[in-house]
Amino acid sequence: MCGICGFAGSGDIRDLQNMNEVLSHRGPDAEGCWSDPEKGIYLAHKRLSILDIQGGAQPMWTANGDLGITFNGEIYNYLELRELLEKAGHHFISSHSDTEVLLHGYKEWGARLPSKLNGMWAFAIYDRKHNQLFLSRDRFGKKPLFYTYKSGTFMFASELSSLRQHSLFEASVSILSLKKYFAYGYIPAPNSVYNSVYKLPGGHNLLFDISERKLNLNRYWEFKLEPFESEPPGAEELWCEQIRDLLEKAVKRRMISDVPLGIFLSGGVDSSSIARFASKFKSGKDLKTFSIGFEEPSFDESKYSAFAAGLIGSQHHHRTLSLQTAKDLLESIISRLDEPMGDSSLLPTFLLCKETRQHVTVALGGDGADELFAGYDPFRALHLAEMYSKLTPRPLHKAVQMIIQRMPVSHVNMSLDFKIKRTLRGISYNRKIWNPVWLGPLDPGGLGDLFGEKADIDSIYSEAIECWDTCESNDPVDKTLQFYTRLYLQDDILVKVDRASMMNSLEVRAPYLDIDLVDFVRRIPSSYKFRNGQTKYILKKALEPLLPSEILYRSKKGFGVPVGKWFQKKMLSLSGDRVHPELRADFTRQQSEEHTGQRADNRGFLWNFWVLEKFLGKV
Repeated sequence: MCGICGFAGSGDIRDLQNMNEVLSHRGPDAEGCWSDPEKGIYLAHKRLSILDIQGGAQPMWTANGDLGITFNGEIYNYLELRELLEKAGHHFISSHSDTEVLLHGYKEWGARLPSKLNGMWAFAIYDRKHNQLFLSRDRFGKKPLFYTYKSGTFMFASELSSLRQHSLFEASVSILSLKKYFAYGYIPAPNSVYNSVYKLPGGHNLLFDISERKLNLNRYWEFKLEPFESEPPGAEELWCEQIRDLLEKAVKRRMISDVPLGIFLSGGVDSSSIARFASKFKSGKDLKTFSIGFEEPSFDESKYSAFAAGLIGSQHHHRTLSLQTAKDLLESIISRLDEPMGDSSLLPTFLLCKETRQHVTVALGGDGADELFAGYDPFRALHLAEMYSKLTPRPLHKAVQMIIQRMPVSHVNMSLDFKIKRTLRGISYNRKIWNPVWLGPLDPGGLGDLFGEKADIDSIYSEAIECWDTCESNDPVDKTLQFYTRLYLQDDILVKVDRASMMNSLEVRAPYLDIDLVDFVRRIPSSYKFRNGQTKYILKKALEPLLPSEILYRSKKGFGVPVGKWFQKKMLSLSGDRVHPELRADFTRQQSEEHTGQRADNRGFLWNFWVLEKFLGKV
């Protein structure tokens, strides 16, 4: 992986160097800066060398100098594209650089290039002939790309921290983004924490005309559920076979590397399936797998990862940590975030990446399977939620919630009381926002109390409402699949993995997000993904010939840490200061007192607020 940045407009080479320098963790192996001060164009790159180590330096240019690129990512079908381009008359200088394929691909296909790519990417191409910058981000937004345009200067970078280094950068914290942060637990694209600074959404291109100073955004792809119109004879068996074939090919593509490669292995369905397919291409002694565990049983999956590693005979690396050791690293990890995000599994993900990077430079992970195949607990809650919503008069909802709130508070991982309380909290609102309310730190009522005004649901939850409304199916499972795949995956899961891995200069690849596999899975009816209370039904069926039931049908544990207990025991605490004038300190104190007094489980809000405190304290 790498870090990219650049700008068109006012500024100088020192601005570019400063922007690039803070991206060193994303690319510690090499760097490059290019500038044309006369035209006001500046491009830079920090490199983590994975492919064509000797010949892949960036920014890279075509032989005639018409096109230059700074690129972060991996293109898994670059050899096939290179062959096509060579047949079309293109001549390559490097032996096997996917970066050079992007340059020639843009020369041949222009803005149609991204739709031909299978991989993960964020890149900027400078077209000297047409005086344009062409930016693109992969379909799911696995690789980050921020941009801003102000006072005639267009800037872009892999991280907000890089944009902040430009001498002309000025931005204030967006109140709407803060509201979205406490509604979702993350800030969804295209919003960023700052006014007038944006994330290029996944599946989008951006064209900046330098001469005209015009910016044009274009969506080239979006995830859409389009179930097969009819089921062929023996559909389940046929589709299981195709899933196995496509997943095997996706894993094989992602094992191409000029540096050491390993596999994240928790012992769950997703990581075990990837490790199992990887074992077909590497022998046990050459296949490295990695996991971490915790001393506290409800947060530890060590026995499952050891079991899975034994099945495939991998060279397994495992480290068990005390939760105190993990907590002691919190401050340094959170302080390195360029934008607040409230997913506390960032901590164990960081620790896993840190352990893995001591042995390899590239790792394969299971991200995307839960979103594509309906793997989360809320899928189980949908039917009950619909029944409850229909049978229980709305005036009684608050009364029922008050009774349930009296259940004893437990801080073990995914406790029963936590699930019940969260489910009932969501049902009190319109179906369109059930999913974010179930997952988020605060419901609309809490948002109103925190900001001192009634929450504007249409504005704050606009992304979730759009996911629900634009799903052509009336099935709530389909609508929830669309929410998780379009929104939660891009703006929570992939952001978490990108930041945790890049802090450790580790590249993480996601076979489940292979576009060939995604295009097939999105056409499988939801009744094959969630069936009779079974999550990921067809994926588990597909993997039955490869993995034992102890892995396929064990209960989902998740990858968490006990932030609830840390706040309850005052091992973590809020400063008590008013960190932002829009946030009511009395509400925050109340939430903290209820939690420490074990009258309520407010772990989600307290964690998100604690992260925000750390972020606002450094900007």
